[in-house]
Amino acid sequence: MSVSVVIPCYRSARTLDELVTRSVAVLRSLAVPHEVILVVDGSPDDTWSVAAALARRFPAVRAVHLSRNYGQHNALVAGIREAEHDVIVTMDDDLQHPPEQIPLLLAALAGDRLDLVYGLPHEEEHGAVRSLVSRTVKAGMSGMLGIRSARMISAFRAFRTHLRHGFDRFAGPHASVDVALSWATTRVGSVGVHMDRRRDGRSTYTLRMLVRHTANMLFGYSTIPLRVASYLGFMVGVFGLVMGAVVLWSFAVGNTTVVGFTSLASMITLFSSAQLMAVGLLGEYVGRIHASGMGRPTYVIRERIGSSVSV
Repeated sequence: MSVSVVIPCYRSARTLDELVTRSVAVLRSLAVPHEVILVVDGSPDDTWSVAAALARRFPAVRAVHLSRNYGQHNALVAGIREAEHDVIVTMDDDLQHPPEQIPLLLAALAGDRLDLVYGLPHEEEHGAVRSLVSRTVKAGMSGMLGIRSARMISAFRAFRTHLRHGFDRFAGPHASVDVALSWATTRVGSVGVHMDRRRDGRSTYTLRMLVRHTANMLFGYSTIPLRVASYLGFMVGVFGLVMGAVVLWSFAVGNTTVVGFTSLASMITLFSSAQLMAVGLLGEYVGRIHASGMGRPTYVIRERIGSSVSV
């Protein structure tokens, strides 16, 4: 088994040296061909300088510099496509995923039973609010997107490289590695791993970004919002028919009264809201089709440092 470790990097100049040094030591101890691919996602600090220096220092390390900030999953796609070995391991750049846990993921992949393994923390490494939001997102992916393994999803993952062929034609600015991997296999498992607390700085994955990522997965990989709009329109239509029947019945029995402004305004607001929601959902999908038609890239590589020779 040969291993490619892909690490998307953003504002990680202070942690990369230790992370790469430990990762290379672990991979050497496994005595397998290996490489570490650092994908610098347009970081505004000295991350690229550090990554480039590490690529020159370690023969097993390659550094890829994206031309701007595209987002974590887009950077992952870039690194995954650069990988040259049998198994790809992805991990964060902030030392929350200890490199010493990589052998646990690889051991779980041994044999032919699984194609994809997620490392699940024994204890949550994030705060209570973010952990709750993360669990909610995973439950939604499991239920609405039909990804049965969604509750196991983690950024610390190992999978067989051939799975990337399932999204060879993947294009456009809205990327989700986990959804794409779900297209390629159902042989998914998990293993418990130890995770550390973030040592430096704060996570760039804010609550706003989590919500944005959730919306990206929902609109980018599912037609459920369109169905919801259809159901909403149907329910509002039924409500309107019921209200019309009530008005006609009142007229027939002589109980007609002058309709007040509040009732009329409420009805107009209700129907207008349903219409605008449906138009907004359609607009989101049309906008994404337009963005793809414009040829917006998933990423653009500015430069590479390091050879692709196996170590």
